[in-house]
Parts: sequence; structure tokens; C-alpha cells
Amino acid sequence: MTTRVFSISEALRFGWNTTKSNFGFFVGFLIVFGLLLIVPYIIALRVSEINIFLGLILQIADFALTILVSVGFLKVTLRFCDQEKGRLSDLFSQYRLFFKYFLAYILYGLIVLGGIILFIIPGIIWAIKFQFFPYLIIDKKLGPIEALKQSAAITQGVKWQLWVFSLATWVVNIIGALLLIVGLFVTIPVTMLATAFVYRKLLARTEIATVSQTASQVAFQTAPEAIA
Repeated sequence: MTTRVFSISEALRFGWNTTKSNFGFFVGFLIVFGLLLIVPYIIALRVSEINIFLGLILQIADFALTILVSVGFLKVTLRFCDQEKGRLSDLFSQYRLFFKYFLAYILYGLIVLGGIILFIIPGIIWAIKFQFFPYLIIDKKLGPIEALKQSAAITQGVKWQLWVFSLATWVVNIIGALLLIVGLFVTIPVTMLATAFVYRKLLARTEIATVSQTASQVAFQTAPEAIA
């Protein structure tokens, strides 16, 4: 049975309101973010035409940069969820987590690939189940395995709702792309912020449940002593 833990409309509304209130920041942020992704990639391709070995090194460096700034983008969304202002410097603020994220990313990819090989549907389910591992690495500083396990825990019972939410964000970004690409300057932050919002909701539910369970165990253990 699926438990309603978050509202898709509430999440998207949070993303929209936050983007609207900080539109100038997100436009500048996305321009820098896009340049950091596109320019090194183009340079690596051009160099590859001249020197394959040097081009390969630059492509690896470009891949590493992509991971680094992508993690930084997630950090920005979490800041806004915590009622803080994002900063351009956040793009490079999570460099210490690079190898944790990279290893978790590889594990996640292998898990999803294995699920796809097993008649596709398990791959979709596992993609949803473990999707919040980056947030847990950034937010809770968990290791790769711990982040994947915790993602499985916080998504328990809400995978169907998360699938619908993923479709909603996909549709929103498709609309943004159709609006001469310019719409993506709105829809990308809206959907990224909405996803961070959902993560916070799911994490809060799990933490409350853990505290309640711990309190119940303590009460059960101390009850016999009180009676004695």
C-alpha cells in the first residue's frame, strides 16, 4: 500500500516559488553551469582530432568536472530547501565528496543496468529506489553503500508516487525545451528544487519514524525496571 508522504503539486509549487524569487541567481548560475559542461567538452573533442591521447585525457577531465559541478548543483538545491541562499561557489564546494559520489554513481548504474536486463521493470523500480543517493552523500556525508541503503529506506512505500513525480518533472522540462530552450532556465531549477524538496520530506519521515521507534524501545526496556 502506498502512503502519501509528499504532494507533487506542493513540491513543484516550492520549486516555482523559489525559482521566481531567485530568478536572476538561477539564470546566472545555469549559464555558468552550462558553460562548464559545454566548453570543456568541445575543447576535448577538438583536441581529440589532433591528438587522440591528449584528447582522451581532456575527456576524462571533462567527465570529472561534470560530476563535480553536478554535485554542486544539488548542494544549491538543498541550501534553498533549508531556507538558505545558494552561491555560485557551491558548484565546486563538494570536491571532497567526488570519489564517494563517483563510486556510488557506478554502483547505481550497475544496479539499474542489472534491473533493465531483468525485463526492464526491475530496473525502473531500482532506479527510483536508489535515486536519492547523491543527496545523502552531500547532506549526510554517507559512504556509497550507506547512501544507497538509506535511499532504499526513505523511498519505501512511495515508489509509485515517486514514479508519477518523475513523469511530472519530465513533462515540465519537455515543455521548457519546447519553449525555444529558454524555458529550461525556469523548468530546470523548478524541477531540481522540487526533487530536493521531496528528498527532504522523505528523509524527515524516516527520521521521525526512527526517533519514535527508539523512544518506544527505551520505554519498553525501562518499564520492567520501573515496575520492579
